[in-house]
Amino acid sequence: MQIFPAIDLRGGKCVRLRQGDYAQETVFGDDPVAMARRWRDDGAEWLHLVDLDGAKAGQPVNHGVIARIVEAVGIPCQVGGGLRDEASIRLLLEDVGVQRVILGTAALKQPQWFAQMTGKYPDRLCLGLDARNSMVATEGWLDVSQTSALDLARQFASLPVGAIIYTNIANDGMMQGIDPGTLADLAALADLGAPVIASGGVTTAKDLHRLRAIETEHPQLNGAIVGRALYEGTLTLPEAIAAGVGQAPA
Repeated sequence: MQIFPAIDLRGGKCVRLRQGDYAQETVFGDDPVAMARRWRDDGAEWLHLVDLDGAKAGQPVNHGVIARIVEAVGIPCQVGGGLRDEASIRLLLEDVGVQRVILGTAALKQPQWFAQMTGKYPDRLCLGLDARNSMVATEGWLDVSQTSALDLARQFASLPVGAIIYTNIANDGMMQGIDPGTLADLAALADLGAPVIASGGVTTAKDLHRLRAIETEHPQLNGAIVGRALYEGTLTLPEAIAAGVGQAPA
């Protein structure tokens, strides 16, 4: 299971939110490039970057910082936040040099266009499913739709998406672990055929071992994004990587 350390960017700083709430922000560093190097040096093979300003603005905002991270670390990065048109996709994939971009709002609101883009950029567009009570949230998590995450995923699972990234907003940044309902959702998503990455709620190595247990029967669940736990110190990146490959907890 691939472990993706998360770096959330707001105002050029490295921050974390609770449940996607911009009013509940903690700043963990003024230098996101140094943070990215830290995770790489601790063994990260990928980074997960989120442009929180972009998610609100509907277009990339922190792409300058992201470009510096990509250049500094030399490992693949995936980026989400504010990608609503092809110009934004091209900016990040071609100019900034990220490996994959994540689209959520645009996929829900423009499904035919999203399908076209996956054909144009195969395996480089990820479907970001951010859900509250299993219903998709959009516009930087500010709006909750009436579309279930599983229904939206079914529309796109047969397309050449890089991955489906599933976040339960209620768990994100709360340091309370991954709840059984989210684990069930992840198993169902993994059975659709596309690679699935879990996001939100990973607090200790136990959470990653739970995900690994699901992976044994649903092998397309093959990644996990880890954020606040790394910054708060309840989980180190080497511990997360060890749990991701199935090593027993010490």
